[in-house]
Amino acid sequence: METQKIVNFIFELGVLKRLKHNGWLLAGVKNPETVAEHSLRAAQIGYILAVMEGDANPEKVSSILIIHDNAETRVGDQNKVSAKYYSNKEAEENAFNDQIENLGEEISKRWNNYFSEYEERNTKEGVIAKDADWLEQAFQAKEYIERGYSSAQNWIDNVEKALETESAKLIIKKMKETKSTDWWQGLKKMTYKKLK
Repeated sequence: METQKIVNFIFELGVLKRLKHNGWLLAGVKNPETVAEHSLRAAQIGYILAVMEGDANPEKVSSILIIHDNAETRVGDQNKVSAKYYSNKEAEENAFNDQIENLGEEISKRWNNYFSEYEERNTKEGVIAKDADWLEQAFQAKEYIERGYSSAQNWIDNVEKALETESAKLIIKKMKETKSTDWWQGLKKMTYKKLK
């Protein structure tokens, strides 16, 4: 493993912090979330789903989700409309394989397996990871709807139809009846003192 190549790869990952999830542009969102922002929350959702499902490795699910969009640094973020006209799957797979080539055999083998499990959904962890990826987008859509982007409802509707795990289905059902700002209700502490 050459240290310079690892350093270059880590800098490359920084692109994910600047790369916007461009599908949200179709819903009119002016400043959509980044791919890195999406991946972080998806990894945490994946961990939760794996624990809820009870028969999956939560750390593995989170690891799958941390790397699942890495190839987008090289091939960009394809939305579902453009996916109708061409498949980005092969390009993403090629980019991902090129990226991990310089990370040493142990990481390359493990990450390649994770990428495969996510794409093929051939393990419990792969199924959960895909559900978490989709569920994160549904949560993001709910937040955008509440900010006035009503056409983001399409993401929630599509995700709800696609989910496989019972845990994800329970979560999306509850999410739909919850406002994104409900979490902080009752947590505010007033810091002023009345004079009299």
